[in-house]
Amino acid sequence: MKALPTINVILFIICIPILLITTNVRFAVNDIRLYEYGFNKYEVSETTGLDNEELTQTARRLIDYFNSDEEYTDIEVFEAREVEHLKDVKGLIQLVYRLQIGTLVFIAIFIAFNFLLVRRAFRREIARRLVWGGIATIGLIAILGLFALVGFDDLFLWFHLVSFRNDLWQLSPDAMLLLMFPQGFFNDATLFLAGGTILEAAIIGGIAWGILRLGKKAEPEPVSSHE
Repeated sequence: MKALPTINVILFIICIPILLITTNVRFAVNDIRLYEYGFNKYEVSETTGLDNEELTQTARRLIDYFNSDEEYTDIEVFEAREVEHLKDVKGLIQLVYRLQIGTLVFIAIFIAFNFLLVRRAFRREIARRLVWGGIATIGLIAILGLFALVGFDDLFLWFHLVSFRNDLWQLSPDAMLLLMFPQGFFNDATLFLAGGTILEAAIIGGIAWGILRLGKKAEPEPVSSHE
């Protein structure tokens, strides 16, 4: 029981990077601008034979599918193996959604419960934990970023091996899914996600650090006694 408060604090700090990363992944999955950016940068219209309007419409249908209750997508441009793989991708995305909601609920309950117990004193405690959460997030992203810079191909392969329990992700080079979303697209998306997460962590940690500094300045100085 004595270790429970420490465990809760550690869990709270760990939840900060998880919440930021999963939130940004959710945003990226649903941001049509990211898809269109990739289509334009990698000239996907030329490699797929689909014009920009068709590509955007396909991307919108993918977004709708990822957020729906449908088991399989009925997008015509994808073959059977690609449809099966998209089912696995959707499952992974839904897992990210649940993880985001779970960490958000834990953080909200943790803050509310502790605030009711210690009230004003908890403001400084939560600020300290947010600082550490921001530091943990930046450190984690920095490590992953280093691996990505050294060898994104290996990191990308490792991600697939860990995330999927089958080989459906091993598609033929001319598969529409690979033509629409080349590896460079995921490289760019990862960089955007990492940059956004680091920025958010820095803002959260910076605000929390500022609260601590202001609280320290507001504390009355000890009165010295003179004999």
